[in-house]
Amino acid sequence: MRILGREDVAAALDGLDPDVLEAVRTAYVLHGQGRSEVPHSGFLRPPGDDGSRIISLPAYLGGPDPVMGLKWISSFPANVERGLQRASSVQILNDLRTGYPTAVLEASRISASRTAASAALASRSLHGARPVRTAGLIGCGTINRRVLDFLALVHPELRTVTVQDAVPGRAATFAAQLADERPGITFLAGEVGDALRTGTVSIATTDSSYWLDLADHPDRPEHQVILHLSLRDLSTSSVLNAYNVVDDIDHAIREQTSLHRAEQEVGHRRFVHAEIATVLGQSEEPETSGTIVFSPFGLGILDLAVARTILVAARRDGIGSEAPGFDPGAHRVTAAMAGGAA
Repeated sequence: MRILGREDVAAALDGLDPDVLEAVRTAYVLHGQGRSEVPHSGFLRPPGDDGSRIISLPAYLGGPDPVMGLKWISSFPANVERGLQRASSVQILNDLRTGYPTAVLEASRISASRTAASAALASRSLHGARPVRTAGLIGCGTINRRVLDFLALVHPELRTVTVQDAVPGRAATFAAQLADERPGITFLAGEVGDALRTGTVSIATTDSSYWLDLADHPDRPEHQVILHLSLRDLSTSSVLNAYNVVDDIDHAIREQTSLHRAEQEVGHRRFVHAEIATVLGQSEEPETSGTIVFSPFGLGILDLAVARTILVAARRDGIGSEAPGFDPGAHRVTAAMAGGAA
């Protein structure tokens, strides 16, 4: 069984963003074709801590190179106060014939990369042929850091990015760091309203209070695309007055997401207009002049696709290590156990 630790994954990911983007795109297309299995994710919450959770995402992705496995990801917001990353994750890949594990990867970067790639794909598809020269990042954490990488990849015309964070000073620090890395883009630290005056807005926060009502910001541009990655920031009225795109409707409308609360309020799901697989590759943006909101619940097939891409690169470059004792040959059964003897 191949094991890739955090630094191994980082090394394998270096220069791999275009491949990750294509892997996520292909996974969405296969899902839209019904060539996947995505059971509902399971939520485990520690007693007495409403804000923390560990989520299991089992999945199967078909196609010419099928893969199956499990993502096990925790989200503990209080980690930030301890100087730790909020989320940690492990990805397991299994052999389709025997079920034995073939690889275990530290998956925090995988999770952030697949989320960011899916957001960028949505921005590119939902804007159609319109150029995207401005973007806003609400929340200055790991997810939006990766979102910027992929937005810059799909929108090479991007010139100005406004960042905002609830923690005083964090946005200015974040903007300065990004400016050092990407001198061709101007980075500004601002308020929520400043970030919402841009063409594409990525919202990735740890707030789950449905705090943002888009009606409070009427000076937003037409055809704006909002990447609602943390799923519980937008008010129900913001959802109901938008053109909504999701990754999978049955997954996105559950677990008290903003869309789930909107369904509970109006008693139907007709406010969801499309799944992302139906709009990928289209040259025209949706027929609406209003706000477009992309709310991806986060499908385990994306983690599988990205993990497989990283694993191929790691094996090619000799990254990672092999752990003995997990291969089928180490678990041979006796004839009696196999039913060959009384």
